[in-house]
Amino acid sequence: MIHIFDVDNTVIKKSSAWYFLLEALDDGIISWKQVRQLPAELLRYKLGRPNMDFIETAVNQLEGLPIGALEQIAIRCFERRIKPKIYPQAEKLIREALRKGEEVYFATSSLSTLIKPIEEYLGLTGSFTSELETIDGITSGRLTGASLFGPGKKVYVENRLNEKKINPDDCCFYSDSYTDLPLLEYCGKAVAVNPDRILSKEAKKRGWEKLRFKLRD
Repeated sequence: MIHIFDVDNTVIKKSSAWYFLLEALDDGIISWKQVRQLPAELLRYKLGRPNMDFIETAVNQLEGLPIGALEQIAIRCFERRIKPKIYPQAEKLIREALRKGEEVYFATSSLSTLIKPIEEYLGLTGSFTSELETIDGITSGRLTGASLFGPGKKVYVENRLNEKKINPDDCCFYSDSYTDLPLLEYCGKAVAVNPDRILSKEAKKRGWEKLRFKLRD
């Protein structure tokens, strides 16, 4: 079995991008003015009407920043903010699968820069992530290719699985979000982890397994 995990609210509590944003604000490398649109975008997401170009729009705010500086912020962010927010149940599932010799991947719309420290800590096989474009070590404000958000995640993972000659029927995908329905439908097994309202209804209708992860008290 190939295990594929979404990250935000599935492996960690809340959003990796949110934790990174807090760290970057503390560092002074970005300002609140640059991310003032976030509350409106979050509301659209919760109402089931997400902006499918949100990742690309957000990445525009990173134009001109050294990728090395962002990588250092991501490492600090992981140690200070993300590591304590990893769900123990998710970590146990991942480590047990790896011990059995099974492959485990992340599939997330979050940027590879943010996800790399989590991937290395858990010892994953690899990750499918959105990728920042850089020119001579400086971010261009664009992605290399499309973001892995909504249907784009399913298309990207499908292409990668085909390259690896992996049958989707042999894959189990874990996610909390209704935006991941295309990939949940594509994989042979779907597991709804801490599902949002829309996904919870779909999981019940389709007979998908539901899991509830929480942090230790």
